[in-house]
Amino acid sequence: MSRICIYGAGAIGGFLAGRLAATDAELSLIARGPHLQAIQGNGLTLIEDGREQTHRIRATDDPAELGPQDYVIVTLKAHSLAGIVAPMQPLLGPRTAVVFAVNGVPWWYFHGLDGPYSRHRIGSVDPGGVIWDGISPEKAIGCVVYPAAEISAPGVVRHRSGDRFSLGEPDGTRSERALALASLLGQAGLRAPVRPRLRDEIWIKLWGNASFNPVSALTGATLRQMTDDPLTSQVIRQIMEEAQAVGEALGARFAIDIDKRLAGGAAVGDHRTSMLQDLEAGRPMEIDALVGAVQELGQLVGHPTPTLDTVLALVKQRARLAGCYG
Repeated sequence: MSRICIYGAGAIGGFLAGRLAATDAELSLIARGPHLQAIQGNGLTLIEDGREQTHRIRATDDPAELGPQDYVIVTLKAHSLAGIVAPMQPLLGPRTAVVFAVNGVPWWYFHGLDGPYSRHRIGSVDPGGVIWDGISPEKAIGCVVYPAAEISAPGVVRHRSGDRFSLGEPDGTRSERALALASLLGQAGLRAPVRPRLRDEIWIKLWGNASFNPVSALTGATLRQMTDDPLTSQVIRQIMEEAQAVGEALGARFAIDIDKRLAGGAAVGDHRTSMLQDLEAGRPMEIDALVGAVQELGQLVGHPTPTLDTVLALVKQRARLAGCYG
């Protein structure tokens, strides 16, 4: 029986917990505030396809109560990671794997890669190397998250769409620990392929996150509104072109073209991006991991990103003025 702690029982973490509760895993959650109180008092309710199911899952805001785990699945925003390194330590044993189900360029990106940037640390994602030193990239398993979910009330998570969590070791191997986790997620009715080139998927998702997200925060527009507007759509295309050049310089392969990626965004319809939602709610915004890291990597490989640089400067000021950044 695997011991699994989900660190951050928000929308995605709660969805994962609700699904994993049906397996034989020894499951626990790290949560906080009213959400934690509701889970402790009434259980975690997952709503899917109009059906509600409530699960009693051990939940706490103190990792020291739980002890070492086989897997810690981190489902927080990227800017929160450095702050959990110290409190996470009681969960980490010699063989614990830490799965980072987090958007943006991962802090471990260059671990396990050959070439001139091997073990390079990305300052915009991991200032001062706090995560690298405190958790160790050897413990990291990458994860690209595709489902959409939301917290509809404290202790209640509504699943909107998607069931895939792509996994990958930084060195591209199909390790025993990654395959075992994929099997367990499969038991929970989730698709969890173990990818030898997970960074390719990271860049495809980052394509949209680095363009749609900041432009939506600046304009207030939905995905459909941005893609329907020729001028706004051209700005997004230019950011994608710049990001693709950076990714390819680092060895990433883009399985689809920009037109298809834009069409995918348009197909989602009148959806407000997570960055726009955070801005409107006064929450910290994931600017550095989604946009700033692409700029930093562009500087590293010598590929200019002028459109992205402009949008990054503007969205940082927009976020600062709203109290959502810095």
